[in-house]
Amino acid sequence: MKQPLEKRVLDISSMLFQFDRKIVFAESCTGGLMSALMATVPGISKVYCGSAVVYRLETKAEWLGISASLLIDPGPVSEPVARAMVEGVLKRTPEAEIAVAITGHLGPDAPDGQDGLIFVGTGVRGKSCHIAEHRLPDFKNESGRFQYPGESVREQRQWAATDFALSQLEATLRAIIPVY
Repeated sequence: MKQPLEKRVLDISSMLFQFDRKIVFAESCTGGLMSALMATVPGISKVYCGSAVVYRLETKAEWLGISASLLIDPGPVSEPVARAMVEGVLKRTPEAEIAVAITGHLGPDAPDGQDGLIFVGTGVRGKSCHIAEHRLPDFKNESGRFQYPGESVREQRQWAATDFALSQLEATLRAIIPVY
């Protein structure tokens, strides 16, 4: 794990431990990377419920209850699907109070306008869900390469997407946890 991500994961887990808040993830384009990073923290099972890695459309529908029509229009890389992922994973994980969901297209061969586009949803049970749209760098020039682990643009984008999602989680936690 790269140093900035390591610090972010430790900060997040510290807040979760201190205020006994349980969290769950729904991951698509990151393929479980957020979960893998959280699992490096000793004792994290006290506050981390797990992650639904829902890469395929059918899995999003079956595991999280997202309607097939929503997955077709506007499609999986969208604000409504990110919101539905947050709601679905919270519904299926009653012990979790907070959820983070990420969906996007890391390339190659992305549909027009979707290359490097991600949507991150953060939600607190019984409160509003915040969705952040973000465009990832292409990492094709040397100045942008190797900021994160991985040799390919796709791997770099997976790490960058995870970093962005965790930054959104950290901001959400700071907003709901008093004077942290």
